[in-house]
Amino acid sequence: MRKELEVISRATLFGGIKGEELEKLLVCMDSTRKKYRRQEMILSEEEIPDRIGIVLEGSVQVVQDDVFGNRNIVEKLEKGGLFGAAFACAGVRKSPVSVIAEKDCEICWMHIGKVLSVCPAACPCHQQMLRNLVTILAGKNVAFSEKITCLSRRSTREKLLSYLSETAKKEKKRHFVIPFNRQELADYLCVDRSAMSAELSKLRRDGVLDYRKSEFWLI
Repeated sequence: MRKELEVISRATLFGGIKGEELEKLLVCMDSTRKKYRRQEMILSEEEIPDRIGIVLEGSVQVVQDDVFGNRNIVEKLEKGGLFGAAFACAGVRKSPVSVIAEKDCEICWMHIGKVLSVCPAACPCHQQMLRNLVTILAGKNVAFSEKITCLSRRSTREKLLSYLSETAKKEKKRHFVIPFNRQELADYLCVDRSAMSAELSKLRRDGVLDYRKSEFWLI
């Protein structure tokens, strides 16, 4: 159990909560853990989003698919990432997104009603978790605003440069690795993969950047 708690404690939602406090909190939240195989559906569109999920192992993608088969990758979450909180807190009746296991993963589930209902004892660890949740949601809003700015660019070239520029700023260096392969990057930027690959080749020829798979150098 101690090893399991060490894994869970690394999640941002439980920052500042350790040991016995975390163990009691998980019991209070009626938390459950479930493993998923690569490409398995974790949360589907139209499902009632009444739980929040924390990635304990592996990684997941939050996606939107239209009726024509086009996919938009909303975000990718690694170990410690949280999904479903905004929709669960808003009380929407149907999830507008799906969550898919990008790799074999393990998810910790908690019902949103348990998370938002402060226990009679008003325990400090529950208050800390709520503060962490607010911080996470605020961070997601900032990230989505940045993505909207990127997607508002008119051309595929401008979207690429906007995304790579913001990534370089976050990494504080011109050499970095992005969390997407070519198709995933195209889905994230909402552009055609072939057109995007052509623009990347042009940018390389123009001496703007260089790349090898998911590794980029801005010149």
